Amino acid sequence: MKRIIRMLFLAVAMAALCGTANAQKSEKQRMSREQLAEVQARHIARQLAFDDKTTAKFVDTYTRCQKEIWTLAPRNKDRRGTAKTDAETEKAMKERFERSQKLLDIREKYYEEYGKFLTPKQIQRVYAIEKNMMNRLGKRAGRRNGRARR
Repeated sequence: MKRIIRMLFLAVAMAALCGTANAQKSEKQRMSREQLAEVQARHIARQLAFDDKTTAKFVDTYTRCQKEIWTLAPRNKDRRGTAKTDAETEKAMKERFERSQKLLDIREKYYEEYGKFLTPKQIQRVYAIEKNMMNRLGKRAGRRNGRARR
């Protein structure tokens, strides 16, 4: 009987310790949008071998750009399989065009900002690195959610 109680106690203790360790791990891995944008900006700056002054300007400009993009509000994810009327479909398309135009305006604005301290080739490389990062993050999120990405 004592042996069963010991084993039960040991199992409960292990479960409690594993739960605590997992909670700490997930807290460390989760970062805010602002932190993620800053990490991305620093990664891009490292890839392009910017000096400290340029890196500081780039990180500031990049994070401001990301914040403006976030203010566009999240995309409305269409529920697949739900029937929409023609009016709902048209409204959704117009909202999508509006959002795309606002996004383009922001990108043009920040192209000008980047142009004050980066060359056009560097800006093009920034966008290419950013796109690759977003693709990787998207694939990773897809795997985490159990969806296969093409």
